[in-house]
Amino acid sequence: MGTTSPQAVLVLVAALAGLSAPGAADGQPNFIVILADDVGWGDLGANWAETKETPHLDELAAEGTRFVDFHSAASTCSPSRASLLTGRLGARNGVTHNFAVTSVGGLPLNETTLAEVLREAGYSTGAIGKWHLGHHGCHHPSFRGFDYYFGIPYSHDMGCTDTPGYNLPPCPPCPRHGAAARIARKDCYTEVALPLFENVTIVQQPVNLSSLAARYAEEAARFIRRASDSGRPFFLYLALAHMHVPLGVPSPPPASGRGIYGAALSEMDALVGRIKQVADSHGKGNTLLWFTGDNGPWAQKCELAGRLGPFVGAWQRQRGGSSAKRTTWEGGHRVPALAYWPGRIPAKRTSRALLSTLDIFPTLVALAGAALPPNRRFDGLDVSPVLFGWSDVGHKVLLHPNSGAAGKDGEIETLRLAQYKAFYTTGGAMACDGSIGPAEHHQPPLIFNLDRDIQEQEPLDLASREYQAVLPAISRAYAQALEDIATDNVSVADYSKDPAATPCCNAQHVACRCQAPGSHTAALDRCTERSATWLCL
Repeated sequence: MGTTSPQAVLVLVAALAGLSAPGAADGQPNFIVILADDVGWGDLGANWAETKETPHLDELAAEGTRFVDFHSAASTCSPSRASLLTGRLGARNGVTHNFAVTSVGGLPLNETTLAEVLREAGYSTGAIGKWHLGHHGCHHPSFRGFDYYFGIPYSHDMGCTDTPGYNLPPCPPCPRHGAAARIARKDCYTEVALPLFENVTIVQQPVNLSSLAARYAEEAARFIRRASDSGRPFFLYLALAHMHVPLGVPSPPPASGRGIYGAALSEMDALVGRIKQVADSHGKGNTLLWFTGDNGPWAQKCELAGRLGPFVGAWQRQRGGSSAKRTTWEGGHRVPALAYWPGRIPAKRTSRALLSTLDIFPTLVALAGAALPPNRRFDGLDVSPVLFGWSDVGHKVLLHPNSGAAGKDGEIETLRLAQYKAFYTTGGAMACDGSIGPAEHHQPPLIFNLDRDIQEQEPLDLASREYQAVLPAISRAYAQALEDIATDNVSVADYSKDPAATPCCNAQHVACRCQAPGSHTAALDRCTERSATWLCL
């Protein structure tokens, strides 16, 4: 008589607890991945009691599982998003820093996206929101596995609008006349208006930021309903504009002690609540909703930046600069994460497993019954046992790539091993006061014990028994990780630039304006004519 496998025992335990693993009889589950932009770990009330603006997200946490040791794969936009959609770090997939408005390239075409795998497995696939993985030619999301796309090709502050959101420094609206009306402003895009795409067509330029959240909610709801009516499983990747810089504040703004940022946070929370409501109405019990962030708060935006919670990177702050976005301190990459799947994912549960956005790719692929792309290695894990409450064990080692504050972009000079975090390079991004922490190289590395020092304030004494005991394990893990990457099938992204790659629906108009008030249909016709130039030939 054969012995019962540990996995079978876990399935039995879960079933007895009223939870079940998805099986062939259930059909393929639906997936909704909601990615917030520059959201702080402390921006959720479920994580940080001082935050009062997220009742819907807090409800999501209460009805699902909250992950408190969850990390973005990088601490800046493009690399983080590339890793989520490939399950591979930038050192493998080639995306090591952000793409520009004039970028010719994007996520390398030989990298396989999650959408491509799921579409091949029979899924209806949609992307709504910020892309930032290349918009020119074949890098556009319509050619990266998504049946439907509605959104902005990069961050919503990378182009002028008629309704500028809040920013520091404030940016002027788009010019309406000739060059004389143009206002040069540092850190502002004043020459080309921000475009809004539906599939390969620019449907609005400049975007109306004031109504963008409502449009995203509307398009997401429409996609879910349409996919549900078709009878096919669906994958929706909803990459929010929030909380990068506030889009605008509803009038009158909701009561909030955090002013503009708090009002924007409330707007994001309501949007997530709306998506949950629609998902529950069209497939409750067969839809996994996963909410997380692309990186930590953008500290240089001062009162327009999110809350770090306890992850303040005190060692770096004492030396200048921010310890949030673009850094490898906890505040740069530890992000809020919630998973909701009634009847499958335990409610009212908090997991302390060490997880990452890298895990979304292999986990969803496994749950869909699909296979990982061949001839490459993955940094993410199938963490479905953690999702279903059968285990609370995630990564043994997690790598944190340089993301702009110090060191060469994309290189691995920080890693986590259990509760220990080792820095071979440190540095601070620009802080609210304008300071930037200098890059420092550490050999042997700085090592923090996060179980005792979550604020990353005091590294272990090099002469201590604890340091000497853990250093050999860290050194081995680091060497093995670098060797694994060096011997993998890695890609190289094209970061070249050409002004001709700038999305522009009418180059004859100042700032590429293509939708004057009252001429929506004509503007769409003009944009449709241009769509041929986006065909992937």
